[in-house]
Amino acid sequence: MCGICGQISFCKNLDDYREYYYNMQNKLINRGPDQHGEYFSEDAVLMHRRLAVVDIERGRQPMTYAVGDEIFTICYNGELYNTEEIRNKLESRGYNFFGYSDTEVVLKAYCEYREKCVDMLNGIFAFGIWEHSSKRLFLARDRMGVKPLFYSECDSGLVFASEIKALLEHPEIEPVIDINSIAEIMLIGPGRTPGCGVFKGIKEVEPGCFLFYSDAGAEQKRYWSLECREHTDNFEQTAEKVRYLVTDSVRRQLVSDVELCTFLSGGLDSSLISSIANSEFKKQGKMLHTFSVDYVDNDKYFKTSKFQPNSDPHFIRRMESYLDGKHHWVMIDTDELVAALYDAVKARDLPGMADVDSSMLILCKKIKEFATVALSGECADEIFGGYPWYRDKTIRETQGFPWAQSTDYRFSFLKDELANEINASDYVHSRYLKTVKSAPKLDNMNREDSRTAEMMKLNLDWFMQTLLDRKDRMSMYSSLEVRVPFCDHRIVEYLYNVPWDMKDHDNYEKGLLRYAMRGYLPDEVLWRKKSPYPKTHNPNYKKAVSDILKKITDDPDSPILKFIKRESLLKLIESDKAQPWYGQLMTTPQTIAYFIQFDFWLREYGVKFI
Repeated sequence: MCGICGQISFCKNLDDYREYYYNMQNKLINRGPDQHGEYFSEDAVLMHRRLAVVDIERGRQPMTYAVGDEIFTICYNGELYNTEEIRNKLESRGYNFFGYSDTEVVLKAYCEYREKCVDMLNGIFAFGIWEHSSKRLFLARDRMGVKPLFYSECDSGLVFASEIKALLEHPEIEPVIDINSIAEIMLIGPGRTPGCGVFKGIKEVEPGCFLFYSDAGAEQKRYWSLECREHTDNFEQTAEKVRYLVTDSVRRQLVSDVELCTFLSGGLDSSLISSIANSEFKKQGKMLHTFSVDYVDNDKYFKTSKFQPNSDPHFIRRMESYLDGKHHWVMIDTDELVAALYDAVKARDLPGMADVDSSMLILCKKIKEFATVALSGECADEIFGGYPWYRDKTIRETQGFPWAQSTDYRFSFLKDELANEINASDYVHSRYLKTVKSAPKLDNMNREDSRTAEMMKLNLDWFMQTLLDRKDRMSMYSSLEVRVPFCDHRIVEYLYNVPWDMKDHDNYEKGLLRYAMRGYLPDEVLWRKKSPYPKTHNPNYKKAVSDILKKITDDPDSPILKFIKRESLLKLIESDKAQPWYGQLMTTPQTIAYFIQFDFWLREYGVKFI
C-alpha cells in the first residue's frame, strides 16, 4: 500500500507550491516509508510514498507510459488480486511489461480501456492518472471503499490525497469546520456521510466511483453499484458458491513479496481466513503467523452480555492448536490504551471509535514488527447478516440507523446556540431514507427480503465504511497493509441477492457462511456465537478517561466547551448507565473517550469554526 497526493491547476505556476507538495508527501510517510517519487509538469503534480509489497524494484512510482501520441502518468495506492488475468489480456493486445507490479497493469489497462478499466479490477485501490495530452486527471476508488481518496477544489485547482492531513498542508486548504461539520461529528460520528470529509471544502471520492478533472471542472461518476437479481440457486448450490468465493478471495490475497500474517480473534471470520491461509502456507512449506489482542485483567472483569456472550482467549487457543502455526498475543494495559487515543486521532484525522481505534493502532504496531501485510476478517457481518440488528425483529423493523438509535441523546450535548441551527432528526433521518431508497429490489420481493436489502445497503454504505476507515488508518499509521478478503465485490454482489432464510440458515447468525465452510474449522469455533471486536472490561479504563475529561471541563479555555455543554459532560462522567453511542462497541466509557478525542482534534489540528 501507499500514499498518494498531488494537484492539477490551469491557472497557477505550480512551482510556487513545490515546498507544500513535499510537505504533503511527507505527511504520508507512514503509508509509504520505503520509497518516494514525484512527477512535476506545468499543469500537474503527482507525489507518491510507497510501502513496497510486490515487485519492489520495478514498481516505483509515479510511473509513466506512452502509447502513440498519448502519455500517461499514474500514482497508485492499492493491491490487485487479478493482476495476472488483466496482464494476459493486455499482452494479447500487444502490450509488453518490464515488471510484475500491479501498478504497471493498472496504468496500461487505462491506456487501453480508459475509465472502463476499473470494471476489470478486483482489488482495493485509489489512484490518479494524468493524461498529458488532453490535460485531464482521472481519480478512481475501489468498489467497497477500502482505500481512501480525498480531494478539494480550491482557487488554484484540484488537490487530492490519501489522507486529510496531507490536504491540510496545502496553503489554500485550512482546517475549517461549519455547522454541518458539527452535525457530522455529533450526530453521525464516528461515521461520515458518504463523500463528506467533515472539514469544510474537503470531499472524498465515493466507493465505486471515479472522477475526471479538467479545465471544465470536476465530475464524479459511479462505475459500480449493487444490482438486484432473482436468486435461482438452491441452498446447496448457494453454499457451494459461497465456499468457492470465500476460499478464492483469500487465496488471491496471499500474494506478497514480504512477510504476511493474519489477524485471529477466535471468531468465525478471522478464523476462516487464517485456516484457508494456513492450508496454502503448508502446501508451500511455510508457517503462518497469527496475531490477537487482549487486555490486562480482562479475564478478571469480563461479564457475559447479550452482545458478548463469551470472551475470545479460549477460542483463540483452540485455533492456535488447530492451525499449528505461530501465534502472537498482544496484551494491552489501560495506560497504554488511553495514551493511544491521541495517536488514533492523528491517524484518522478526526475523532474516531475511541479505544476501539487505539487498541487496533497498538495491535498493528506490534504486527508490523514481524510482517508488512496482514489479512483481516472485516465486513463478513455486513454481507452475511451477522450483526444483532439483522436478526432482532424489533431493531430490524425500527426506522433509522440500527447502530445509532441515539440521535436525541447525542443532540442533548450540543450547546443551545448550535442546537438551534440543526434539525437533528431530519439531518440523520434524511440520510437514512436516502440510503434505504437506493437499495435495489425486485418488484415481487417479500417484506423480509426487502428489508434485508435495505439493511445490507445501510451496512455497506455506513457501518462498514466506518470500520474500513478504522482499519486503513490504524494499520497504515504503522506502515502495515491490511487486506480484507470478505470485501471482494464478487462476494458482495452474490450475497446481496441471497434470500434471508438462506443467510439465516437454521435460525443461526451467518448460518449460510458457517454451513458453507464446514471442514475448515473445529465445530466449537465454526458454530461459536458472534462476539464483537474485543474491548477492555477493566473499570480502570472508565476511571482514567473520566479523569481526563474532567480536567478538560475544568479548563474554561478547552476548545470543546465552545460546542458542548459542560454540565452534560459532567453528567456523562458520573453516569453508570451503558448508554450506546455507536453500536455495541461504543457505550459510556467510549463516549467519554470520544469527547476527549474531539477536544484533542480541535487543539491538534487548530480547527477553526465559521
